[in-house]
Amino acid sequence: MRQYLKVAFILFAICAVATILLAAINQITAPYIAYNTEQTTIATLAAVSGGYEQGEQRSSDADGVNYVVPLLDDDGSLVGYILELSTTGYGGEIVMATSYYTDGSVLSSKVMSDDETPGLGKNAEESWYMEMFVGLGGDDPLPASKNDLADPSAVSGASVTFNGVSSAIRAGSEYVKTLGGR
Repeated sequence: MRQYLKVAFILFAICAVATILLAAINQITAPYIAYNTEQTTIATLAAVSGGYEQGEQRSSDADGVNYVVPLLDDDGSLVGYILELSTTGYGGEIVMATSYYTDGSVLSSKVMSDDETPGLGKNAEESWYMEMFVGLGGDDPLPASKNDLADPSAVSGASVTFNGVSSAIRAGSEYVKTLGGR
């Protein structure tokens, strides 16, 4: 019996030391991780802004829209919005920044984070993938399925990812249309 208590105590001590070390490492690295995440977000927003000035970020009450950033021209007039969108792909949550003109047409889009399958769903991170949506959403409808694409084989094997990305971009376009010029 004594031997079991000794082994249990040793295992408890190892777990306690490991927990303390992991907590200390987390305390040290958390600010760096937060800084890197912030810098990545700033770079992504700049990449999808189309060269327009970014207004002040505001929250959103729409499902799947985390926040809204107005886009302003040189005169300070509203030309569109950047939305941070959340959707679900094959590997879980996909977060992306998509910019729209006020009529709901897509200016640009970029995946910020995802856990999609390399070589298939990860293609959503590529610029050519998001170019399929550029210019659509205003008068021209956004694709609802891969069959609506000129080349459906481009997203072959990653239908769940494509459906998630496409539905989020379509929902963002509809949301922007409700915002209009506000």
